[in-house]
Amino acid sequence: MTTNYAAYIDHTLLKAEATKQQVLELCEEAKKYSFASVCINPTWVKTAAEALQSTEVKVCTVIGFPLGASTSEVKAFETKDAIANGATEVDMVINIGALQSGLLEQVQNDIAAVVEAAKGQALVKVIIETSLLDDIQKRTACELAVLAGADFVKTSTGFSTGGATPEDVKLMRAVVGPAIGVKASGGVRSAEDVDRMVESGATRIGASSGVSIMQGLSSSADY
Repeated sequence: MTTNYAAYIDHTLLKAEATKQQVLELCEEAKKYSFASVCINPTWVKTAAEALQSTEVKVCTVIGFPLGASTSEVKAFETKDAIANGATEVDMVINIGALQSGLLEQVQNDIAAVVEAAKGQALVKVIIETSLLDDIQKRTACELAVLAGADFVKTSTGFSTGGATPEDVKLMRAVVGPAIGVKASGGVRSAEDVDRMVESGATRIGASSGVSIMQGLSSSADY
């Protein structure tokens, strides 16, 4: 059973129609429950950074999201802009089509461009979009993320054909070893889901259901 569920959760709101008021409410919820971070689209980074000033909650945003198909130069610029606005963690989507084309050096360089742009100012999490990859491609993507200097590998955007599974988390953890974080994202909606992901090797959870997870814990005699 997981302890301190909130410390694992990136409290997430990435819908295109998210409003400023909803982002501010997300930040208030993150402060109330002491979530690890809020994860929002780049346009709201400055808003979140101001709302979370003087708190322990980190500001996470997404880069090349959700397709991963923008150029490395654009991803690097987006990373620098996000950091300038207050982001301390960035979740970037790999170039999935390049991976599936066997252009492995291009994929590694794409990740490295974001790592270099972050320059120790922000953690870099690499979204490999597991639902679009076979197991060999998942392993390769994780290996490339490690070689490029990423801090985390992450399962999913939550905007593709599937989300995190315990099997994928186990595979990713086996590839990256103990020194790199693994983030399970997409479809994690309950404390039981969190337990399964953490037991499989996840060290961070991306969830839009963070509040209901915490409320479920507080109302359950089992926790």
